[in-house]
Amino acid sequence: MNEFFGKNIISVRDLDQQKLELIFDATNKIINMSQDKRGEIARGKTLGYLFFEPSSRTRLSFESAMALLGGMSVGIADATSSSIHKGETLGDTVKVISSYCDVLVLRHSLDGSSRFAAEISSKPVINAGSGTEEHPTQTIQDLFTIKKEKKKIDGLKIGIAGDLKYGRTVYSLLYGLRNYDVDIHLISPESLRIRSDSTYDIKKELSYTESSSIDEYIDDLDVLYVTRIQKER
Repeated sequence: MNEFFGKNIISVRDLDQQKLELIFDATNKIINMSQDKRGEIARGKTLGYLFFEPSSRTRLSFESAMALLGGMSVGIADATSSSIHKGETLGDTVKVISSYCDVLVLRHSLDGSSRFAAEISSKPVINAGSGTEEHPTQTIQDLFTIKKEKKKIDGLKIGIAGDLKYGRTVYSLLYGLRNYDVDIHLISPESLRIRSDSTYDIKKELSYTESSSIDEYIDDLDVLYVTRIQKER
């Protein structure tokens, strides 16, 4: 995992199959460690987080993972309780909080926010959701889960249903699936279909079908990935 030391995780597009498999292998090793050994991995390290959008599972997943690895977490879970609420810029907040930690996790409503943060942060930045763009750590977990449950990813028929227009996990998942030989079926109402302007490079490496009816595919799917309506976007 030294390949990732000191590196940002901003987009799944930066992770090829070899890098993804390296993460999966390391994850399995950590899962199989004793609690005592696992608790030494991040001992003395601090994870900082800035969540400018509501979050429960993502934020608590980072906090609990850091605790299990022996580290600690500090950060802002509610923008109204931070200096942002008093007019401080995102850039200044990132600079300050990154000085308190060893790695910084950011969730923000603006597209490009994580990449911007990575350019000015003194520590590596992990994108925990940036606007309508991506949610790379969710995709890493999703791909790991698919492989764990199905024992493979290549050769699977995968349906992705729901709000495909604004669901940032969808775009990250498609970027990740470009690394595998899979059949993709996108299922959503016409008004919530995937944005063509965001999938130009995906189409070069991944073919998929689109439909408004799940009945057309449900019996043949190996995996069905469902997203909720993104009312906040």
